[in-house]
Amino acid sequence: MNYYLGVDGGGSKTLVVVCEETGRIVGRAESGCGNHQLGADAAERNIRLAVEDALEQAGVSREQVTRSVFGLAGADREADFRILRPMVARMGLDPHLIVCDTVIGLRAGTRRAYGVVAICGTGTNCYGINARGEQLQIGGFGYAFGDFGGGSELAVEAFRAVIRAWEGRQNPTLLTEAVLRQLGLNSEEEMFHRYLDTGRRIPSVLAKALFEVAEFDETARTILARQGRELGRTAAAVVRRLDMERERFDLVLAGSVLTRGDSRYIVPALDEEMRAAAPDYSPAILTMEPVAGALFMAINEDGPADEELYRRIHQQLNVKAASV
Repeated sequence: MNYYLGVDGGGSKTLVVVCEETGRIVGRAESGCGNHQLGADAAERNIRLAVEDALEQAGVSREQVTRSVFGLAGADREADFRILRPMVARMGLDPHLIVCDTVIGLRAGTRRAYGVVAICGTGTNCYGINARGEQLQIGGFGYAFGDFGGGSELAVEAFRAVIRAWEGRQNPTLLTEAVLRQLGLNSEEEMFHRYLDTGRRIPSVLAKALFEVAEFDETARTILARQGRELGRTAAAVVRRLDMERERFDLVLAGSVLTRGDSRYIVPALDEEMRAAAPDYSPAILTMEPVAGALFMAINEDGPADEELYRRIHQQLNVKAASV
């Protein structure tokens, strides 16, 4: 029996899954942040812990694993791989492949050999591969480098809207009640001084407040629509630079903000930007854990998984949900 191991190391959690060659999952484990850009030592500990726990649950030794694929947030440039190669090598899983988490998101979300993926989770990122095998990634480096959004920045936008409404710089918003409730505070003034005096980080959970009130609140809808436009512009840039404007392909929408949020407030703005660049594209919201893409790549690195394998893994790793 051949065994395969897939890793999805993100900014908020790491998920490791072990499966048999038939696609039956025999081990699964989670741990904390697996993005080395947020702390290499902690990321290595978290990835190692999840790998060991998944192997133990599966009753499989490292030597029994035929191939492993590590899809890691922050695996963007050669400078990153100089850190990641020895980190992953120390885990004793050979042969293995290290790719950006965008790559496994795409492989999990489309049955085609090419396409584009837009990720909006803790942060944002976009990656594409065309029919000729040419690849491009845009984004993933934060606001100063052109990105906008993801859960961390959307939380700041929600927090900021409450402050601005309190000070009279914009209209009142239902975000005020939702954000204060999330923080367990009684007033905008208390929130203002608490965070200003302590310098504490605004919790990303506040992004949920945007979806909570969006149906009845213009401020929340405006923030979410901006997120959609920015994702659409990034994906459209990938499409144009890969000369995919006239191709039929899937745009996989991945990451918790897109897969567990209400798509009514982000996807229409994204779609408007994308239709202008590639009229024949198809949006596809990812309904599996992205780690499924790592498993597909481990089993068949060169192309899509066969239909039965895809169906079986989809059934076990389906994560379609209604909340952020």
